[in-house]
Amino acid sequence: MEFERLFLEHWPAVYRVVHRLVGDPAEAEDLALEAFLRLYRQTEKQADGLHPGGWLYRVATHLGLNSIRRWKRREHYELTAGKYALEEADQSSPAEILARQEEQQQVRLALSRMNERQSQLLILRHSGLSYKEIAETLDLAPASIGPLLVRAEREFEKQYHALAKEE
Repeated sequence: MEFERLFLEHWPAVYRVVHRLVGDPAEAEDLALEAFLRLYRQTEKQADGLHPGGWLYRVATHLGLNSIRRWKRREHYELTAGKYALEEADQSSPAEILARQEEQQQVRLALSRMNERQSQLLILRHSGLSYKEIAETLDLAPASIGPLLVRAEREFEKQYHALAKEE
């Protein structure tokens, strides 16, 4: 019953203080409720020597300032992330995007016309695998990867140019 009296007595002022700090009514309400929750937990532990009004204002002010700091940090991180996303975004025109997609289709078609092992060799190499890793993946001798890749690249060029002539 004592806590309910304290809540009713101090709620408007605590809410006002926090609202002035954060400027958002919903955030202010959450922070004021958090301050009262902390008071409730505090009064369970020790009731003597506690001045609830001053204690509530101090806790609510700290909660409000921490909220502002969190918001500022979050804003900074989001702006930084947004800046990097814009810098890394593809600045291509629709025509360039379409040309790149058509070229990718041509590459896929050329690879599909090749022998399966040659296609796999090229895909694995252009995916960044080393000769040793390719050899292990395809169960081949590491020394044979170089010559096999050369043949696969020649075959790819042949198939790619044949596709270009067909158009």
